[in-house]
Amino acid sequence: MQSGERDAVQRDKMVAVRRRVFYSGRVQGVGFRFTSVHVSRRFDVAGFVRNLPDGRVEIVVEGQTDQVDRFLVDVVSAMEGAIVEVDSHESVSTGEFASFEVRH
Repeated sequence: MQSGERDAVQRDKMVAVRRRVFYSGRVQGVGFRFTSVHVSRRFDVAGFVRNLPDGRVEIVVEGQTDQVDRFLVDVVSAMEGAIVEVDSHESVSTGEFASFEVRH
């Protein structure tokens, strides 16, 4: 990889993003929300996690791309076996969150 390509990759990691992620499977009643908040403390991310009436769990998270990516990978790793499907949507960060929390 040449210097210009490395710089572009590094810039991409510094861009603030917003991800809205839906998890299905056995994701409610297994500590998913608590685990997500606990995992979030290791990263510079903000947003929320909540149970949905249809049995899925939703995470909305904002932060630098690399922080958001690593946070979401660690959530999946921590909840291994509970998650059957992940549906993720990316958009522009709004900066509306000050921390990562459980919403009801």
